[in-house]
Amino acid sequence: MSKMMEEIREQPEALERTLRLGLKPAAGLAREIAKKRPKLIILAARGTSDNAAQLGRYLLEITTGIPVSLAAPSLYTLYNAKLNLKEAIIVAISQSGESTDTNLVLERAREQGALTVGITNEPKSSLAKLAGHVFLVRTKRERSVAATKTYTGQVMLLYLLAQALGAKIRIDDLKRVPDWTANALELEPEITARAERYRFMERAIVVGRGLNYANAFEFALKMMETCYVVAERFSTADFLHGPIAMVERSFPMFLFTPSGVTWEGMRDMIGRLEALKAETLIFTDRSNKEAIASNPRAIVIPARLPAELYTPIPYVIPAQIFAASLAAWKGIDPDRPRTLSKVTRTL
Repeated sequence: MSKMMEEIREQPEALERTLRLGLKPAAGLAREIAKKRPKLIILAARGTSDNAAQLGRYLLEITTGIPVSLAAPSLYTLYNAKLNLKEAIIVAISQSGESTDTNLVLERAREQGALTVGITNEPKSSLAKLAGHVFLVRTKRERSVAATKTYTGQVMLLYLLAQALGAKIRIDDLKRVPDWTANALELEPEITARAERYRFMERAIVVGRGLNYANAFEFALKMMETCYVVAERFSTADFLHGPIAMVERSFPMFLFTPSGVTWEGMRDMIGRLEALKAETLIFTDRSNKEAIASNPRAIVIPARLPAELYTPIPYVIPAQIFAASLAAWKGIDPDRPRTLSKVTRTL
């Protein structure tokens, strides 16, 4: 069994620990924010962490009303741009805490007196030393190159960041996320068996919208780095503006389909794909009865999630399992993808 699959299974405990030990630093940040509320949030990250940041953008804007921007680190590393960050909060997200360009964004923000936050797995990292407030992902050491529990841990801390910024997110609801994650893990035998059908897949498209848009990016990344599948990712809106022309009979399509405001567009998308005879697989939960009834091959999390707001972490679990299983069926070691290493430094 791969380390990747072992670490996927460890997520309920890692999430519970990350949440529990993150409450104190979140309260400290909330006290500082109460003195001066930021007018802008900037999230800086790369790779899987950047996908977590993408999710954070939706989460923070929806729940706090504060505009959020995803940083372009090359503005600092290549162009030496001078940005006014005094009224912003800068959040750097990095598993290792040693991403050179992400740390430079944080360093420039500190020089201007901006409020800075670091989200990392490593308490002794450069990022942890630079950030004014540090949130630690409590996963223990992640051994597989493919980050899984780091991604969900980062997302959990972004919920705490949102709460510190005034979002009406109940801690009691967040405490239920590890249980929903455990429910999703029950699908492992089913997903492992169904992944065999895709063992010769070379290309695919993943679609998500709103709070699950980032999961489309993360699932596609996992298939690219562990299965060597050319996987594109889109929102339903962007997909209909041209890329749908790629779809033909048996083309592999994966969709995240929670109930809520994004379902109507997803339902219409599924109808279009069925007309094109695409090979469509959806991820949903028991709250979306319409999706389950109309898609007999749906992968259904055996839990009824109370709101779309809490779907991102449970929903990415089946996708992670699928990628790890597909790699096994393809005879690829997902723990050691070719040309990749655990820490990547870029400028």
